[in-house]
Amino acid sequence: MARKRKQNDKQAISKVVTDDEPEIVLEPTATGTRESNRESGPEIPPEAAVLTVRNMVLFPGTVIPLSVGRAKSLSLIETVLPEKKVIVTVCQKDPDQDDPGVDDLYQIGTAVLVVKLLRVDPDTLSAIVHAIGRVKIDKWTQTEPFFRAEITPIQDTFVPTTKTKALEFNARNLASKVIELSPVIPDEAAMVLSNIEYPGALADFLGANLQLDLNFRQQLLEQHDVAKRLDDVGAAMQKQLEVLELSQDIQNRVRDSIDKSQRRYYLQEQLKEIQKELGQDDDQSIEVEELREKVELAGMPEPVKAEAVKELNRLERIPSASPEYNMIRTYMDWMVELPWSASTPDNLNINRAKRVLNQDHYDLEKVKRRILEYLAVRKLAPHSRGPILCFVGPPGVGKTSLGRSIARALGREFIRMSLGGMRDEAELRGHRRTYIGAMPGRIIQEIKKAGANNPVFMLDELDKVGTDFRGDPTSALLEILDPAQNYSFQDHYLNTPFDLSNVMFIATANYMEPVPAALRDRMEVIELSGYTPGDKMHIAEKYLVPRQLIENGLQKETTVKPAKKGGKRKKTVSLLKWTAPALRTIIRSYTRETGVRELERKIGSVCRAVAAKVASGKAPDNKATTVTAGLVAEILGPPMYISEVALRASSANLTGVVTALAYTPVGGDILFIEAAGYKSSGSDGGLTLTGHIGDVMKESAMAALTVIKSNAEKFSIYPEKIAKTAIHVHVPAGAVPKDGPSAGAAICTALVSMLTGRPVKYRIAMTGEITLRGLILPIGGVKQKVLAAKLAGIKTVILPERNRKDMVDVPAEAREGMKFEFVENIDQVLTIALR
Repeated sequence: MARKRKQNDKQAISKVVTDDEPEIVLEPTATGTRESNRESGPEIPPEAAVLTVRNMVLFPGTVIPLSVGRAKSLSLIETVLPEKKVIVTVCQKDPDQDDPGVDDLYQIGTAVLVVKLLRVDPDTLSAIVHAIGRVKIDKWTQTEPFFRAEITPIQDTFVPTTKTKALEFNARNLASKVIELSPVIPDEAAMVLSNIEYPGALADFLGANLQLDLNFRQQLLEQHDVAKRLDDVGAAMQKQLEVLELSQDIQNRVRDSIDKSQRRYYLQEQLKEIQKELGQDDDQSIEVEELREKVELAGMPEPVKAEAVKELNRLERIPSASPEYNMIRTYMDWMVELPWSASTPDNLNINRAKRVLNQDHYDLEKVKRRILEYLAVRKLAPHSRGPILCFVGPPGVGKTSLGRSIARALGREFIRMSLGGMRDEAELRGHRRTYIGAMPGRIIQEIKKAGANNPVFMLDELDKVGTDFRGDPTSALLEILDPAQNYSFQDHYLNTPFDLSNVMFIATANYMEPVPAALRDRMEVIELSGYTPGDKMHIAEKYLVPRQLIENGLQKETTVKPAKKGGKRKKTVSLLKWTAPALRTIIRSYTRETGVRELERKIGSVCRAVAAKVASGKAPDNKATTVTAGLVAEILGPPMYISEVALRASSANLTGVVTALAYTPVGGDILFIEAAGYKSSGSDGGLTLTGHIGDVMKESAMAALTVIKSNAEKFSIYPEKIAKTAIHVHVPAGAVPKDGPSAGAAICTALVSMLTGRPVKYRIAMTGEITLRGLILPIGGVKQKVLAAKLAGIKTVILPERNRKDMVDVPAEAREGMKFEFVENIDQVLTIALR
């Protein structure tokens, strides 16, 4: 155990204590063999001058210097001394009070003998006093220019018993341990302790020298029962001893740890020198040299290489057992394994790229054309920056698979990273190395896996990025998806720039509304709308059916012998043959989507059912089973979807029911607007809106009602009827939230139909925003809405006149068999829609 710090001057046992700052006091003369010995000391007078002290309590038997500087204290010393050398010291309750009154002083003090006076400076005296006994203040006789009081000496109460002996023994034992462990108590205290015989003096000695609270010291001074005083002192020493032992244990552990580390370092240095003499290298040196070679071969830019070499030099100087060694080693592994200059050569054959894109995807001409344009630009200007594309469309239209096809056409590596649910910016930028377990962000991780710095990087589900207290990932994407900035992308873990300008980023989203405007501005948005039934038929025949036959084991190779002489050859035979009516039945009756994901699942269900029959012997394994519409119904059950208009054929002659067209994140859809009225008991009928509709749609309904009220005579509606009719507008599928302004024309038509009794024509649908002047404003998602109308069996579609230009995006197949009416105001809508 390390020796504690001792005082150099062994004779200076009593430390100087000012009345502002208490210190530890040891008094070797306070032996006090018996209480009766006190009678031989100076006599305590019945009245004495009182010296106030602060932050200190004087115990009988101690000799201590007092610094006297306050006016009352100086007046007392100059007046009383040297005639009367016995005075009383009393501690004040509030140490911050410069001029305390009698109520600010404790009633129990100590009678002291002034042994010597020393002049420290013109305004300060130092009085060496010897505490001779406890006294009680009976009555204050003077307060100015200093305190005087009538006092009574307090005698100790002491009855020698076995308990008092045990308390005395315990106090001496604890005191010895405290002296041994405390770095501020000198060794001479143990000698003084052994010379004290009287238990009361022992308790006073310990109370004066232990690090105790001022209030606790005062309680010990006021305690005249020696046994109780010993018990209190023992309890205080026990607490202090626990703290000292814990502190000593902590110091020992720290010292042992330092000693082990120093010893290990010393031995490692010796081992290095020995290995050098023998011509051998240690494992750490071998690792460092291997990393140095990898740094040279990694093709890093010069600033990055300089940082890597700097970290490598640090690694060389750190012992391998140090935690920092493993941290730097992991960092160096990332640095040397990243593809700083490794890239895959682009295949710039435009005809081949066109062929690959057509093989993998049907239609999508706009996207294919844009990719071919990119290839042409790369061929003419190899150092040009690539585009940041964003494919927007409903689920199942091939956005993700299109990215994979682009990578195959370019001959690049493909990376897909889903952003759905991402809330922490550090997932993209990484964590700083100060954190335990830190690592680079997903961008750097995926590029390392790809092994090339120019992959096709697909950021999937861009519209589903979250935000919380950990940051906003879309803010990090602003740099990643900006060709003018991403050439120096800085991951927090690497802390060096990495060039992302060669990466072809492609983002996907179902809906662009949640994407921040700043991020949308950095991307070239390409919309992928839904497929028509004819498109789905073609995709199913060319892509989906062959893929499901292979995945379900319904295609096998057989060896056939050709008619002419020659060797045998292998032929692929399908155990399932799909008919066009079967596929058409699935498309119309078992799926209701703009994409083809559910269509592929239904085809897979039929394939699995046939595979189960083949495996169980219920179907031949050498002859193809033909899938008909009847077999589809047998396997998939009753039709899941029937035309919404067909379901509501009975409503053809009802009033107040209008078919509206809507655009959702998953494609187009149709909605039924229902309006009903009943006689109101109030003066104003009012308007009730239900069906989980949003604020914008509610405002459209209120605007439609205002148009009707302001044009009641034109619409052949009595104003009194409107005032006395309570109107209720409902949009079915109440559990599905709905919003947007494009249902305004449909709501107005439903209200007019209900109020006039004129039914809406059958198989007619409409969309358009209405104004208070009755104008029909343009809307978005025309293609998706027309496709939804086609699937629902609608024959006539009413569209705003200003959306006529958007019809060029609607496929000819979707327009076939449908009539489109373009209107500018509500009057034209009512003329076309109502009977």
